Amino acid sequence: MRTFLFTLLLFSIFACDQSPQRETADAVKLTSYVNPFIGTDGKGKTYPGATVPFGMVQLSPDNGRSGWDWISGYFYPDTTIAGFSHTHLTGTGAGDMYDISMMPVTYPIKTDTSFDGATYPVPYSTFSHDKEHAEPGYYQVMLQDYGIQAELTATRRCGFHRYTFPAIDSAAIILDLGYTRNWDFATETYLRVIDDSTVVGHRFSDGFAKGQKVFFCARFSRPFKAIVYEGQTSLGPYTGAGMVGRASKAYFHYEDLEVGEEVLVKVGISSASIEGAELNLKVEIKDWDFEGVKAAASAVWEKELQKIKVTTTDDSLREIFYTAMYQALLAPTLYSDIDGGFKSTDGSVRQAKDYDRYSTFSFWDTFRAAHPFYTLVQRERMKDVFRSMMEHYRETGLLPEWVLAEDKVVIMIGYHAVPILTDAWFKGLLEGITTGEELLTAFQASANQPAKGLEDYKAHGYIPQDKVKESVSKTLEYAYDDACIALLAKELGEKEVADEYAVRAHFPQNLFDSKTGFMRARNSDGVFAEPFDPLTYNDEYIEGNAWQYTWFMPHDVPFLIEGMGGNEAFVQKLDALFSTETPTEDLPVFITGLIGQYVHGNEPGHHIPYLYNYAGAPWKSQEICHRITKKMHTAMPDGICGNEDCGQMSAWFILSSLGFYPVDPALGVYAIGSPRFERAVIDLSEGKQFEIVANGVSDKNIYIQSATLNGENWENNYLFHKDIMAGGKLVFQMGPNPNQTRGTSPENAPPAFARASHND
Repeated sequence: MRTFLFTLLLFSIFACDQSPQRETADAVKLTSYVNPFIGTDGKGKTYPGATVPFGMVQLSPDNGRSGWDWISGYFYPDTTIAGFSHTHLTGTGAGDMYDISMMPVTYPIKTDTSFDGATYPVPYSTFSHDKEHAEPGYYQVMLQDYGIQAELTATRRCGFHRYTFPAIDSAAIILDLGYTRNWDFATETYLRVIDDSTVVGHRFSDGFAKGQKVFFCARFSRPFKAIVYEGQTSLGPYTGAGMVGRASKAYFHYEDLEVGEEVLVKVGISSASIEGAELNLKVEIKDWDFEGVKAAASAVWEKELQKIKVTTTDDSLREIFYTAMYQALLAPTLYSDIDGGFKSTDGSVRQAKDYDRYSTFSFWDTFRAAHPFYTLVQRERMKDVFRSMMEHYRETGLLPEWVLAEDKVVIMIGYHAVPILTDAWFKGLLEGITTGEELLTAFQASANQPAKGLEDYKAHGYIPQDKVKESVSKTLEYAYDDACIALLAKELGEKEVADEYAVRAHFPQNLFDSKTGFMRARNSDGVFAEPFDPLTYNDEYIEGNAWQYTWFMPHDVPFLIEGMGGNEAFVQKLDALFSTETPTEDLPVFITGLIGQYVHGNEPGHHIPYLYNYAGAPWKSQEICHRITKKMHTAMPDGICGNEDCGQMSAWFILSSLGFYPVDPALGVYAIGSPRFERAVIDLSEGKQFEIVANGVSDKNIYIQSATLNGENWENNYLFHKDIMAGGKLVFQMGPNPNQTRGTSPENAPPAFARASHND
């Protein structure tokens, strides 16, 4: 038994603020710069709990409430914890998961019936951020009402709990399979106590995704006495048979605990079976070494973060950067078991042979920057992600769009697996996964679905607003995906297909109103829909207005320049975008992070700050990119100005702070912005590195005066992906005033699909 003095010392170690702890050694671990609380306040909707890169398990605290602020289960301003569940989404705006919830308590138990979404009194405890800590792979909090210290860590498929109790006559760990909040609700739960230290079962649920299945196996380090419930109805001491219900629950009782006594619980999960969960647990957590598992999780994170090393005197900037790397590596998530088993879209159990199956695909968000980022530092892992995408196509006949737990979620627009896989094809990452012929067939299947307004799109050359809502946004995003199909078809020598989709890629020209300079909705008679106000958020656009969506032709920016009257007029229009104010009251919830009409908190406009590069005014991109990285990303809990969206928001910051961004994410081209670090080194594996040096950079010296690539003068406002992957050194000379002569010639503008082939 531990002494009271030792316990006080232990508690004092963890009684720290939410900032990550720093090491004093010369070689400071990069994990020490990660603050998982960034994004847990405001609009970020992230979670602070324990996970490993792209892990199946996200073991994190839930405040117990429903509502927009609690989408990820945890909202920083809250002061209650009602359990620790094993699955969470990172900043998607979708209230789902929260599977296999556990809550340690002492008696008497505090309960509350007022929590939104609660169907019965909810056990909970208050807590303080002063006694809470998070770092990559580990979370700790003191449950004040019970004097219990809760600690969490994780492996790829398992969660590991350590609960340290006070001296108490009676305590319990509650397993609540019926815990539901927000969009999520349990449809069937099953619980079976195998012996006095093992429990297995499952939780089936619907919500954002339908037909979710999570099987589990939980083992306790100390024998318990189990009392089971269905909802609030006690069924008494457990008798041996498994029980099925809508809200199965168990109280695992402990008596006469002394100060500092620990109960550890290790939990394996699976989408396939209890046997899969048992195997995952047996392989991934072999003993009761909590500190060893925690250290292993930290080491995995350190290895991933070491892939980009930055040099700066600004500790806050470093913290923001490495937290962004951490957030960007949380999704997609592992979905298959150790033996390859997973629940497929039709509910059957399939086997992932010779690869890891991944899910949680938020492609409407992540095709823009997250996936291009992964092709720089996660190339091997992404091969399994791409294999997962192709296997999904082989199983269902369509490429994934928004997929959670292998359910095709009907939300958002486009068929954005197409640009992701186009990019992967040209970067050589699909070898052994698919052929060009199969890939092109898969692309055409997605582009010719008898749904999503595609029949009208093909018939009219745009989507008529009087037939399909959100017509402008859909036309623009479909056209971009079609440009990618044309690009692949051209590469494969399929001229007829390439020509067909090249025509479709230019369909947005049919919605461009040269009089107003905006993309506008047309009805099926060809007449522009009225009334028109570019400031209005209506059903002609999705999560945006005309100001924000007009610029979404990343494959043909030259058309926008020509349509708006040339470079000067285009630049003036961009200036107006960043300066035109709008009343802030009653804005939609997804309109956050505003600079004029630019909305950094939502994805459709993330490429816009870089468009000045196409019109001979690169210094303007440099100024606005610096302003956004400085203003919209901070080291505070509300430091992400919009939903994190499975890594897209953080990937934008990572790439932009390095000094470049993929305006057209399938073309293998990065437009140049304004670097934030004195030096950054990207580890490309195989002994190659790409180094970026920004001499003199500061919050005043934000403008590029000159640049060299591998010692040669570099006037271009872009880099090719192949230039980076070859390794080398990009050097910027930075200054406080714009250089309005560098990079202003037409040949210095980034290439576009309509004007150049991939990587030419």
